[in-house]
Amino acid sequence: MTKPIDTERRLVAIFAADVEGYSRLMGADEVRTLRDLTERRGILDGLIASHRGRIANTAGDSVLAEFSSAVDAVQCAVEAQIALAAGNVGLAPDQHINFRIGVHVGDVMVKGGDLFGDGVNIAARLQTVATAGGVCISAVAHEQVRKILQLNFKDLGTQSLKNIEEAIRAYAVSAADAGALGTSIILSPPKPPERPSIAVLPFANMSGDIEQEYFADEISEDIITALSKLSQLFVIARNSSFAFKGKNVHVQEVSTKLGVRYVLEGSVRKSGNRVRITSQLIDATTGGHLWAERFDRDLTDIFAVQDDVTHQIVAALSVNLSPGDRQRLSAEYTENLEAFDYFLRGRELWWLHAKETNFKARELLQHAIELDPNFAPAHGFLAAAHINDYVSQWSASPSQSLEKAHEAVMRAAALDDKYPYTYWGMTFVNLWMRRYDDAVRAAERSISLNPNFAEGHNALGVILHYVGRSEEAFGCFDRAMALDPLCPGMWLHFQAQAAFQLGRYETAAALLKRRIVRNPDTDASRVLLAASYGQMGRIEEARVEWQEVFRVNPDYSLEHRRKVLPYKNPHDFECVVDGLRKAGLVA
Repeated sequence: MTKPIDTERRLVAIFAADVEGYSRLMGADEVRTLRDLTERRGILDGLIASHRGRIANTAGDSVLAEFSSAVDAVQCAVEAQIALAAGNVGLAPDQHINFRIGVHVGDVMVKGGDLFGDGVNIAARLQTVATAGGVCISAVAHEQVRKILQLNFKDLGTQSLKNIEEAIRAYAVSAADAGALGTSIILSPPKPPERPSIAVLPFANMSGDIEQEYFADEISEDIITALSKLSQLFVIARNSSFAFKGKNVHVQEVSTKLGVRYVLEGSVRKSGNRVRITSQLIDATTGGHLWAERFDRDLTDIFAVQDDVTHQIVAALSVNLSPGDRQRLSAEYTENLEAFDYFLRGRELWWLHAKETNFKARELLQHAIELDPNFAPAHGFLAAAHINDYVSQWSASPSQSLEKAHEAVMRAAALDDKYPYTYWGMTFVNLWMRRYDDAVRAAERSISLNPNFAEGHNALGVILHYVGRSEEAFGCFDRAMALDPLCPGMWLHFQAQAAFQLGRYETAAALLKRRIVRNPDTDASRVLLAASYGQMGRIEEARVEWQEVFRVNPDYSLEHRRKVLPYKNPHDFECVVDGLRKAGLVA
């Protein structure tokens, strides 16, 4: 006799989604619609999983999922709409697949994994209230997320929902209003490459002193740098690996989000002149440990420990090394530990890319150089800090900042011609000095030294765009984003520039919307979006974005951008002006 399936009650956040106009789409082209829906479902399913949700019911074009947190459910809904909208780029409007999503928090019955009850019905009805590509949430869900997610909610008042006895108060949130989420949008989980792929997570600081955080980060970063030099490996960039810093995540989640098979994690405890480092290499497909080790050493042996960890990882992954590979794996270091300490602090602040921290980074890096004038990495990152000052106009004299960057990067190259970041800095120094061929060569040199150097691949793409080779640039951008899936938002702008130059205005607009979600205070991306709309004849949308430019930056000057952007062919920038002119925004 078959045992009856038990019914369980629980309080959850319910996420209901379906496709607006699904029957019409199927009637027009069944094969294409099913193909496109399958692609969108892959995106949606991946985002639900990455936000710790569980898909409970599916039927045709509808998806029902549960989350233990209203914050996770709403954040997933908003991110999903942004990612799904990008899938419509290049399609005719009558071929767009637009989901509507409703979120409610309530009591449900769970039987055999399926969800039932009023909580489910309310979420499903709220979904019908949502606009195509929009999200509608109940007052209960709104109360739980309004102070946590800095979104713009529109009060829709009480809604009489079909087959729901009591009226429900509802709120709408548009994906376009999601800028303050500060999250990274991935269109689909990256596929692991054929080569052994690895992400090195930030090592946990076990010293009990927050001031030692930079030291733990340094261990992870230098292991990433060393492993990245091997073309036999696929190594995720620091930026994406460090997105998990301080978070309690499972290696399987890291594997899914970053598209890798192996994950290295560990901890650092520094006490006086002693340091203890523990690390373990995990196969995310099985959860099994390939290798684990603990090192107790004097601080003076820190570089030897880093080299030891790196070599043991390579051995565990069964990578065959040539003599040249073994030499490349050695960490760049100085025998002056005080200089090294200043370098680490300065590099850590440089990564924040903010005016105040960049100023402090320059001071620390300069101090490291005073203690050891022959420490090439300190010169390399000092050049990078001066480049930040020039590009962002953070110094009193940007032209002097560019000259200082040039001096620092040339000194770094003279001391060590095998440090990838030196040539990354040299790439941008040459670009801003309009030395285009030298810039291309520097970017190519950085990649030859470090095949997994995401910043190098992105830099080469940027150079190729500015010299008018945007089609080639896309290959570089794709490679950079594979290595750094949670890439800096500015990379989306670079891609959009290349798409715009090639006349792919819808693609450019989709990328720019994602960039604006990541950084709502960008004037450059809003200008390019307005120009894209102008080229497409979407005049009203162009005017809205143009107004936003001056809200964000009242001093924005198109003439200033014309002078500073390093286009080899000035006509390429005039295409942007032409888009603005078509929208009636400039004379």
